[in-house]
Amino acid sequence: MIIEPRMRGFICLTSQPKGCEQNVKNQIEYVKSKGPINGAKKVLVIGASTGFGLASRITSAFGSGAATIGVFFEKGPAEGKTASPGWYNSAAFEKEAAKAGLYAKSINGDAFSNEVKQQTLDLIKKDLGQVDLIIYSLASPVRLHPVTGVLHRSVLKPIGSTFTNKTVDFHTGKVSEVSIDPCSSDDIENTVAVMGGEDWAMWIDALKAENLLAPGATTVAYSYIGPSITEAVYRKGTIGRAKDHLEATAFKISDSLADIQGKAFVSVNKALVTQASSAIPVIPLYISLLYKIMKEEGVHEGCIEQIQRLYQQRLYTGESVPTDEKGRIRIDDWEMRPDVQEKVAQLWEQAVTENLAEIGDLEGYRKDFYNLFGFGFEGVDYKADTDEMVAIPSIG
Repeated sequence: MIIEPRMRGFICLTSQPKGCEQNVKNQIEYVKSKGPINGAKKVLVIGASTGFGLASRITSAFGSGAATIGVFFEKGPAEGKTASPGWYNSAAFEKEAAKAGLYAKSINGDAFSNEVKQQTLDLIKKDLGQVDLIIYSLASPVRLHPVTGVLHRSVLKPIGSTFTNKTVDFHTGKVSEVSIDPCSSDDIENTVAVMGGEDWAMWIDALKAENLLAPGATTVAYSYIGPSITEAVYRKGTIGRAKDHLEATAFKISDSLADIQGKAFVSVNKALVTQASSAIPVIPLYISLLYKIMKEEGVHEGCIEQIQRLYQQRLYTGESVPTDEKGRIRIDDWEMRPDVQEKVAQLWEQAVTENLAEIGDLEGYRKDFYNLFGFGFEGVDYKADTDEMVAIPSIG
């Protein structure tokens, strides 16, 4: 079939397998170009199919030569209907790993569930024995709690008062004002249940109980802080409460791993175009202005550049991992540079529909968005007949 992008609001309903494969190959080549990393050799990535999780799996495998197990929840293809991009990414990753002689197996299912946790534990026990790095990079809007059976839904809302600010429709470039009503107390509780640290801790507890953590094992979860512009709706809103919980959980996990000299970290990463961030009011406008500045300053990074730098310059330097006063790894350091933020704040005040193409990088934003779904890559013939029925080798 000829596969073209088909949009519904902020979601692309189609994905291009050849484009997703090219995306994975590009990331692999980048990691290889930066040289070897003396990192973990047996790695579990929870949320491994897109974004930071995919970049972590690629960096582990092609930077450190690691055996990897990836856990994700993706939709496979059907005749005449494409799979989700994470499915095609994972198929491409396994294909490239096999070519390189690297162990790579995947589990497709609800990572919040006891069943998928047990399936993963069994696979580690059978094939790897133990793991020495666990990346936690889940980005789900809902969680069915495995103990209570309650379905929790996360929301992005301010706390206490209505939030009003600028946003942009990145398809049309129209800048407008948006207002978001404040949350209820249930919204906070539900968002923390989905996006906080409880499930991360459950994973680590389950691995430790089965003696599947190697001595000195490290686990890393990903977070975001962001600028004052987005603070009310993000870091001081419902999601911010969940991120606070995630960061507090890192200390609890570190305490629980002390007897095996293990450590848990939260890495605060840069703002990037993701399926989730594209639907968040204010964020697309902020990112388009940020990209303009960071590209001009020569400090712009995508997912793979960010994670490769996290591994090479933070996690695996042979010295203790540098953290901020709250114990967090700060790989958002270039985004949060005072000179960068000052310029973004100035552009924010000026931004209107008529000048955004000039003062922002909306085109770069759009390109990154379409790249998520496998569109817009050089070297891919998008007019060619493409087989949508791609299998993930280890899943079938």
